[in-house]
Amino acid sequence: MASANKNDIVFLPLGGVGEIGMNLALYGYGPEDDRTWLIVDCGVSFAGPELPGIDLVLPDIKFLEEEVDNIAGMVITHAHEDHYGAIMHLWPFLKVPVYATPFTAAMLASKIESEPGAEEVPVTIVQQGERHKIGPFDVEFVAMAHSIPEPCALAIRTPAGLVFHTGDWKIDNMPGVGLPINMDRLAALGREGVMALIGDSTNAVRDGVSPSETEVAEELGKVMARAKHRIAVTTFASNVARIRAIAAAAALNQRDVVVVGRSMHRVIDVSRELGYLEGLPAFHEEEAYGYLPREKTVLLCTGSQGESRAALARIAAGEHRNVALSSGDMVIFSSRTIPGNEKAVGEVMNNLSDKGVEIITDRDALVHVSGHPRRGELAQLYKLLQPKVLVPVHGEPLHLAAHATFAKEHGIPEVVRGKNGDIIRLNAGRAAIIDEAPSGILVKDGDILDDPEVTGVKERRKLSFAGAAVIALVVDRAGALLADPDVTLMGLPDTDDDGVPMEDVVTKAVTGAVTSIPKARRKDKNVIAEAARRGARAGILEVWGKKPLCKVMVTQL
Repeated sequence: MASANKNDIVFLPLGGVGEIGMNLALYGYGPEDDRTWLIVDCGVSFAGPELPGIDLVLPDIKFLEEEVDNIAGMVITHAHEDHYGAIMHLWPFLKVPVYATPFTAAMLASKIESEPGAEEVPVTIVQQGERHKIGPFDVEFVAMAHSIPEPCALAIRTPAGLVFHTGDWKIDNMPGVGLPINMDRLAALGREGVMALIGDSTNAVRDGVSPSETEVAEELGKVMARAKHRIAVTTFASNVARIRAIAAAAALNQRDVVVVGRSMHRVIDVSRELGYLEGLPAFHEEEAYGYLPREKTVLLCTGSQGESRAALARIAAGEHRNVALSSGDMVIFSSRTIPGNEKAVGEVMNNLSDKGVEIITDRDALVHVSGHPRRGELAQLYKLLQPKVLVPVHGEPLHLAAHATFAKEHGIPEVVRGKNGDIIRLNAGRAAIIDEAPSGILVKDGDILDDPEVTGVKERRKLSFAGAAVIALVVDRAGALLADPDVTLMGLPDTDDDGVPMEDVVTKAVTGAVTSIPKARRKDKNVIAEAARRGARAGILEVWGKKPLCKVMVTQL
């Protein structure tokens, strides 16, 4: 391990590096054996097919639980699920002070209120531009632009130097709602001297500069103007600027807005409370949909990622109780498809196409822009801040590698690529990976939060691939079978290629395995169960080529 001293500041990601989502970062200051920690963000990601039945994926916080007495606080950069969605689940284990802007705090309170039994999380409200002393950390909440109100970068000052944590950001001087990115403040921080930049890598593979939310608002008005019948628009519920743009475009085209989807309603309620939707006509509840003229309606709905329970998926499948679309209607996907969701989104689009609905995406018109910086914006940030050290975060390995290469090409002296669990010293001239901490994931499985290995996920994967065989045996004290095995098969073929019932195949294999056990050992129920399990798997493998999950229960009379 590299040497350390009392003035070291270290960065330790427990999530969000080598992946998009589940952001949780730590900054540590002080001597190696007595560091004080600042938590930045506490997010979730969503399970893919490799975790069947899992609701949410969260960072493993065993390291934080061990260091809980040394944690100064938790700072949240913005209210996207991948940055704040785990607070409700993980904060009760830590109970540290939490700092967030009004919108983020209100979204967290609304989320907790909607979750029965969730523990209230006290939050210290901060405003963009403020500075707060949190333990040895002097934290400034710098106004940035992103696809949500009140996104903040963090200028973190310690005696070791100033570290700039970008959070999610882009350069947008007209973001639609809230403050624009504070370029003057960034330049001032650069003059003060930025030792290390911890930077968003999501769009580091893309050249140019991201368009503004204002441009999207203008384009939405033009697209709506040519629609003859109903219009449905789906977007990320948290993108309040987009919600405002959709409502303004609808008003411009003399259309009423109907809102469908619980998460959309929750964001709209918080946004109205904080004044972000002032000056817009009132939205209609979904029950009004059937009474409004077809050519005067805009449907604002959840489901841009193809979520099966979201409004758009149910509408596309013809399963929504209050809302339907028909031939000649238009659906605008004012969003991007998150990697991994392509199949689900495609299914929704296909269902809509079968109904004769016209589909508009960002391939057809400027109806969506990313909230993350492209290379042109990264270069501008480097020029403003002039950091001595860069650590790329918030991206998959491809994005991190592209960001690292781009930073080196732009003259940043030290670039350190790490992974979740790496402890990275940020001190200029000595930046390096110096140690490793426990890291991993927890999964939310119904009401249970635990390590994936103890939630049954492994067995669920096997079940989805090769089914299961459950075998019940009744034997006497000598281990002799008193009846044929009772075989239950789930997810297996009914017969083998020769038409022999699969139950018969298993019965024969289990009977042969049990009777082949030496009589002296057949008195042990565990020996019988294991022999039967192995025999069943071998018999099925021989005729099917797959090994199902096998469970054997032995009753001895």
